[in-house]
Amino acid sequence: MASQVATPTSLQTTATSSSTSLSSPALSPSSPALLSPDDVELLAKLEEQNRLLETDSKSLRSMNGSRRNSGSSLVSSSSASSNLSHLEEDSWILWGRIVNEWEEVRKKKEKQLKDLVRKGVPHHFRAIVWQLLCNAQNMPIKDQYSELLKMTSPCEKLIRRDIARTYPEHEFFKEKDSLGQEVLFNVMKAYSLVDREVGYCQGSAFIVGLLLMQMPEEEAFCVFVKLMQDYRLRELFKPSMAELGLCMYQFECMIQEQLPELHMHFQAQSFHTSMYASSWFLTIFLTSFPLAVATRIFDIFMCEGLEIVFRVGLAILQMNQTELIQLDMEGMLQHFQKVIPHQLDSGPDKVIQAAYQVKYNAKKMKKLEKDYTTIKTKEMEEQVEIKRLRTENRLLKQRIDTLEKKGAPRYSEESVLQLERELVQARLKEAESQCALKEMQDKILEMEKRNTSLPDDTNVVRLQEELIGVKLREAEALTGLKELRQQVRDLEDHWQRHLARTTGRWKDSPRKNTLSELQDELMSVRLREAEAQAELRETRQRMLELETQNQIHSNHLRRAEQESQCLQERVQTLTVQNKDLHVQLQEIKRRQAEIECKSKEEVMAVRLREADNIAAMAELQQQISELEIQKEEGKVQGQLNHTDSSQYIHDLKDQIAELRHEICCLKGQRGLAKQPAFDGIHIVNHYVGDDESYHSSDEDGLKDTQQSDGGRIRLRPNLRDMDSEEDEDEEEDGEALRLTVPSSSSHKSTTV
Repeated sequence: MASQVATPTSLQTTATSSSTSLSSPALSPSSPALLSPDDVELLAKLEEQNRLLETDSKSLRSMNGSRRNSGSSLVSSSSASSNLSHLEEDSWILWGRIVNEWEEVRKKKEKQLKDLVRKGVPHHFRAIVWQLLCNAQNMPIKDQYSELLKMTSPCEKLIRRDIARTYPEHEFFKEKDSLGQEVLFNVMKAYSLVDREVGYCQGSAFIVGLLLMQMPEEEAFCVFVKLMQDYRLRELFKPSMAELGLCMYQFECMIQEQLPELHMHFQAQSFHTSMYASSWFLTIFLTSFPLAVATRIFDIFMCEGLEIVFRVGLAILQMNQTELIQLDMEGMLQHFQKVIPHQLDSGPDKVIQAAYQVKYNAKKMKKLEKDYTTIKTKEMEEQVEIKRLRTENRLLKQRIDTLEKKGAPRYSEESVLQLERELVQARLKEAESQCALKEMQDKILEMEKRNTSLPDDTNVVRLQEELIGVKLREAEALTGLKELRQQVRDLEDHWQRHLARTTGRWKDSPRKNTLSELQDELMSVRLREAEAQAELRETRQRMLELETQNQIHSNHLRRAEQESQCLQERVQTLTVQNKDLHVQLQEIKRRQAEIECKSKEEVMAVRLREADNIAAMAELQQQISELEIQKEEGKVQGQLNHTDSSQYIHDLKDQIAELRHEICCLKGQRGLAKQPAFDGIHIVNHYVGDDESYHSSDEDGLKDTQQSDGGRIRLRPNLRDMDSEEDEDEEEDGEALRLTVPSSSSHKSTTV
């Protein structure tokens, strides 16, 4: 059967011969030079058969469903490497070397081996690599496999029933009574015979099915036995499933530590860890994730164990925390079943990378294991004690019933003394219970004082509810004490009636003495029952106290959570205000920058206008200089004479007035209030001789200047610019137009 799974019937002989040479390094793709001539011939035949298998679709499906033995898979890998890319070819060569030098690599390069396994084992190498990782290549139990198949297992019906549910959509297993279902049944049946304590568990069939997709059934059986023994799977699949409970406890503690908000949401929705994570640990994600992703995770599981399950599980919760917090219990179940598997369709690299960013402390996991063991031990002790008490109570009731059927009670003197002693003990216990009740009442008073001292009004309602609960428990305790007191009174009445009946009857027959002994035993049994009930009341009272303390602690936690939420909301409001202020500050800065740009533009415009005005004034000054030149030319040409000098002076005066008006207009445009106004041109005309004189001045009334040597006319421009330097230059140069008339009456002249 194994050879039929590994290869078609036409290739049985070649597969057998190749499996015998597994340990030889000649089959490695990295060392073709070491092949012998026979091996080369065998290699050529196997390559030809592999080409035929690739063209045959049915044979190809058989190859994908159940891999050939490890030797033939290595040879096929060497023949198919020519069609692969260079990267894949290098990967195959590397894994071939690792397989051939496995012991040395495992001892000296364990870290590099782990990194390679995390990146993924090539498909054709998985069969041999998985066997090497779990040390299952040379197991003695492999020889017993054929004998185990001949035996009958008590789990065969269960295995047959669940076979169709294992990978129902996979080509290798979906058809009824197919080759895949048959070999899966064989492996599960063989293991149920080897390990009768575990027998068969449904989740284990998915792991065996994955192994059968990679290797023949004998090797898959050996690998599965190793996984059950060395990878904690046997403890997971035991009927008690104690190891699964430990994994759930450890995983829940990791969620509580690293994802506290999600853990609180799960607690609020009563969404237990086993409702979504039990299948992760039982099937190593094979029933929850796509097969390609689960196979990559199984590679790492074969190398590192259950640690990868904790890491991947917590990574999945981190990636979906936001969505899960917004859902209720039904929504979360649907999310785990439908949404999360589709998130991993793109590939396993993202979730594996996130898994190795999860904090995992092996020492802390050991400590959690010890804590879980302690908790379970206490629970077992309590259950054993409860069972013992129930058994004793049932036996006592049976004995009481038998004694009551025999007849009326008669007591001896010894039984009376015994009853007195038991009555004293019952009263002592009653006194102890009263002391305990007083202590509880004192605690209640202290709690009431603390509640009254709390200033927060919002907690008053909760504290009142706690007080009501405590009072109800106190009332239950009081009723229990009343019942015990009533039983003690009944016993005392019974005792008094017994004294009244047995006065003077101490000497009775032996038969009566036996009856009295039986009645004494009945009374002692009843007293013991009363004591047991009193102890039960005490235990219940302790349980009530513990529940009260638990409720108080939970209320404190709830208040702390509310305070933290208030602080978080306040921080959020402050951050929003800070953002608003920051936006306002940016807006103010922007406006300030705009104002500065506008002011700079205005300054530039003013400077440009000033430059234009300066240029205009320079042109006017040039015109004045041209007029002076014209006057000088007129003097040279003799255009001015004594007769027409007055008319010429009048024309000059008009021109000067016009220039003065233009200069005033320019100064008004500049808007410089502090700038001195244009003074104009002052003309002084003196005629000396013949007692004739002519005097002319401008509107400013500037005085004439007399020269001692004779009469003359003086034209003086008083042009002042905004710059003080130009004023000083003008004053120093003493620019003036002077028209001079000689002293003789017959001749008049003008000088410039």
